Amino acid sequence: MTLKEAQTYLLERARELGVELEALASGSRELKLSARDGGLEEITGAEKAGIGVRVVSGGKTGYAYTEELTAEALEWVLKEAIENAELQGQDDGFLPAGRSLGRHDLLGEGLSAPLDEKKRLALTLESEVRKDPRVRQVAGAIYGEREFQTELASTKGAAGGYRNGYAFQLVSAVMADGESLKQGYEVRASREIAALDPASTAQEFIRKTGRLLGARPLASGRYTAYLEPAAFLALLSPFLGHWSGKQVIEGKSRLAGKLGRKIASEILTIYDDPDHPEGLMNAPFDAEGTPTRRVYLLREGVVESFMHNSYTARKLGQEPTGNASRGYKGVLDVAPHNVIVAPGAGLELAEGVLVTDLMGVHAGANPISGDFSLQALGIKIEGGEEAYPVENITISGNFFDVLERVVALGGELEWSVGHLVGASPTVEIADVAFAGA
Repeated sequence: MTLKEAQTYLLERARELGVELEALASGSRELKLSARDGGLEEITGAEKAGIGVRVVSGGKTGYAYTEELTAEALEWVLKEAIENAELQGQDDGFLPAGRSLGRHDLLGEGLSAPLDEKKRLALTLESEVRKDPRVRQVAGAIYGEREFQTELASTKGAAGGYRNGYAFQLVSAVMADGESLKQGYEVRASREIAALDPASTAQEFIRKTGRLLGARPLASGRYTAYLEPAAFLALLSPFLGHWSGKQVIEGKSRLAGKLGRKIASEILTIYDDPDHPEGLMNAPFDAEGTPTRRVYLLREGVVESFMHNSYTARKLGQEPTGNASRGYKGVLDVAPHNVIVAPGAGLELAEGVLVTDLMGVHAGANPISGDFSLQALGIKIEGGEEAYPVENITISGNFFDVLERVVALGGELEWSVGHLVGASPTVEIADVAFAGA
């Protein structure tokens, strides 16, 4: 039985039993090619697919899933979901009214290059990195790709599907200058293989990691911090949940009751964009079938919206935003697609510290209070120039205080696929506490 046939079977059986049902089916395919010492060390591929159901019976919600698409397995998953619903204490569950969502191919022929071309991308990436004599060890030079298909149908009328995916290059290596060693990595990703350039990826790795060799201690104090795009997105990631309607309902968001209020610098705008030309996580609709749209979380320093699924929106008397999130194995949640920090008028380095990397973000940040204390790498800026790299430093503060002290934004976006999938410019923040050696 195909995923589509399994959906149809479940919908028909749910109607016979008099329960509301939403069937989310998804399949994924992954390929990874790893180069080492001039040859391919590893070629791995994986495919998986399954179907997860959300059942509402008597206002109570239950979930179950299966990866076996037989009539027996589907009967079991339906029975399991109904029984799980009966065990719930809450009786305010519902499925949103659905609609025809159409079929969307967001990937096209983006990953359709021959396997030999994909092997070349991995091998060339390693050879280009090794051209720099300071590279002592290449831990990994990888070409990878991920493709996924989502199908949604419900007894309330939702029906549609979409296909998406992306390719990426990743290099991780150790560089040395005398006794100074630094391990770094660089990732480039695109929905088009043709956009990946191993020579460019290698040069960017060498530039970013090589500039940190010969690092010195930094005197403790308060400095202007220039957070590079990946570093600012890393800092944002543990606190993005404050814009989640689910977290508001649970009493875990410091932004509850602050819609329409200014909480940050007026130059700062952050939004979720599910249809960005370069977006890796674009989606025409969310896990409940709500059409997606751009959602401004923060516009010119003002809290404009929370991210919602249909349940959180109803509880808070607001509109769904297309941010319902659920894998076929999971339960309903809220999540962004592509998080964008809007670029500004540009900035010039003057005096302070250019923060290039933040480590241990989720261990060193309290996602409820907003407090953080994070290890960092960076470069001391003096007289508008990069003076010398610094290490063994810690930056600390409160995320919401940081938002108020943003004083400038770079003019260009840089994409990151680390802690968040999204894009940001370099962000200048005044008066940040740094602890040195």
